[in-house]
Amino acid sequence: MSEQSFDVGKLPMGLLQELLARYGGTDDRLVVGPRVGEDAAVLEMGEGYLVVKSDPITFATDEIGWYVVHVNANDIASMGATPRWLLLTLLLPEKRTTRVKVEGIFSQVNQACQSLGITLCGGHTEITHGLDRPIAVGLMLGEVEKPDLVCTSGAQAGDHLILTKGIAVEGTAILALEMGDELASRLGPEFVARARRFLREPGISVVRDARVMCQVGRPHAMHDPTEGGVATGLWELAIASGNGLVVEASKIRTFPETVAVCEVLGLDPLGLIASGALLAAVAPEESALMLVALQAAGIEASVIGQVVEGPPSVELMGGGKRRPLPTFERDELARVFDGVA
Repeated sequence: MSEQSFDVGKLPMGLLQELLARYGGTDDRLVVGPRVGEDAAVLEMGEGYLVVKSDPITFATDEIGWYVVHVNANDIASMGATPRWLLLTLLLPEKRTTRVKVEGIFSQVNQACQSLGITLCGGHTEITHGLDRPIAVGLMLGEVEKPDLVCTSGAQAGDHLILTKGIAVEGTAILALEMGDELASRLGPEFVARARRFLREPGISVVRDARVMCQVGRPHAMHDPTEGGVATGLWELAIASGNGLVVEASKIRTFPETVAVCEVLGLDPLGLIASGALLAAVAPEESALMLVALQAAGIEASVIGQVVEGPPSVELMGGGKRRPLPTFERDELARVFDGVA
């Protein structure tokens, strides 16, 4: 009997934890190694830390160069660090790759790098057999002073949970880009055009969000929810810190465009890929100051809950009831592109 294969999406969290525990490396200079919930690795570099992250882009091919910079920079910024250098691996489909398309991707990378002060300093590019679309894999490096490092594991009981912008910003943009015709037939072309702009407004970058918060205080933890949506991001925060989270459903901001797209496609926005939102656990005495600073920078944010004593759990409060937050073994986006939704 053949072994069951996995569906498109992240590996099951339990399996990933097992593999990282068994095979994750150790080194005297490895400050933060491979762990569920941590956004990047951290290496000792004398007076400061080097923060390193790798992330691929396998959807959103129209904006793949722009995406690969920002999703990697997000994870660096979520550790309290400044993104500095990018190495890019670009795998391109045979018989579909032209000079114009390649130059377009590099132009997007350059534009995104310039907007964040990042240097493209190396990588690899090839035409690859068997691909039907480009795949970009970024390796981002950043730096942070030792006292300023922020880890997902740092959330403390009593902390307020802050969420910036709103959930599923990235998922909304990708679905509008990749399924525009279907959505336009139900919601209209103007709606689709507006949803596509979510890529840049409110935007999938959280670099400014993290920077503003770190300038006015010291978050105990920050986390960039991506695949599996804000629900998975909250669970990862709980697991990494060993604490529980209590979240108020009414406080979680969901854009009207996101609600409409999810209703048409039968998706749950809580489990839809969520770059663009930043989760932060902050001391109660600092949360109001951080919200004011974010608002002044034009970044919507709110307190959506609090951290409580462990063990790791996430509970959602709404309608007078308290229940476990749903878990998503697969991102809702993967269900759509796998033909299941």
